Amino acid sequence: MMTCLRAFGLLVCVFMLTACVTTTESPYSEKKDEQRALELSAQLARTYISRGEWESAKRHLRYAIETDPKNVEAHEGLALVFQNTGELELAEEHYRKALRYGPKNTRVRNNYAAFLFSMDRQKEAASEFERVVEDVLYEGRLNAFLNLALSYEKLGRIEDASRTFRRAYLMDNKSTPALLGLARTQYALGDYPKAQVYYDEFQKHVKKQSAASLLLGIKLADQFGDKNTHASYALALKNLYPKSREYLEYRAYLEQTRP
Repeated sequence: MMTCLRAFGLLVCVFMLTACVTTTESPYSEKKDEQRALELSAQLARTYISRGEWESAKRHLRYAIETDPKNVEAHEGLALVFQNTGELELAEEHYRKALRYGPKNTRVRNNYAAFLFSMDRQKEAASEFERVVEDVLYEGRLNAFLNLALSYEKLGRIEDASRTFRRAYLMDNKSTPALLGLARTQYALGDYPKAQVYYDEFQKHVKKQSAASLLLGIKLADQFGDKNTHASYALALKNLYPKSREYLEYRAYLEQTRP
């Protein structure tokens, strides 16, 4: 009987130990669960941001940052939310934090540069875009070159802008923003024949001209004494974009060039 009891006791201990092993979770398992929760929160936040549901997005992003204060995607997400809700100081704060914790994240840097561009802080925007285009594997590099060229243009650095539009054009010779940018900067530099070449190429790839492209076409037509083209583009500008800044600029330009 004593032998049986001792054996029974041994079995109980074994079962208890087994139970302990099967119910105790390792730190590695906890980290995996935490990582899955963070990934789910980031995914949900991206979905809410795409729908413009800012408060729902913020809820998930706050959870992510509380769980991991150095989470780059969460700070970037909050920056995008605050940018869209007009809380620009908070947006910049989170862009800077995202770059502090992920200095090599080119997508975040590109979004921050675009934010600076939208604030008309062109010198800072150009500096950030210059770093973005250094990443030769970045998928959005073409657009980064285009935005860098626009920043240069706004800063009055026309030759730099033209060279940068040229880089974008070499990456995609059907890019209408690159072709129009080249036509515009060559016009500004006084090389009207080259500007016309790029403008003609631009027209081959665009379905509908913008107010800006029509105005440039009018100015180029005047340089070559093409009154018919001037009249055609002027009529299109008036009919399609009567309340545009470009139409007002055209009327002022007409007054200046009228004999």
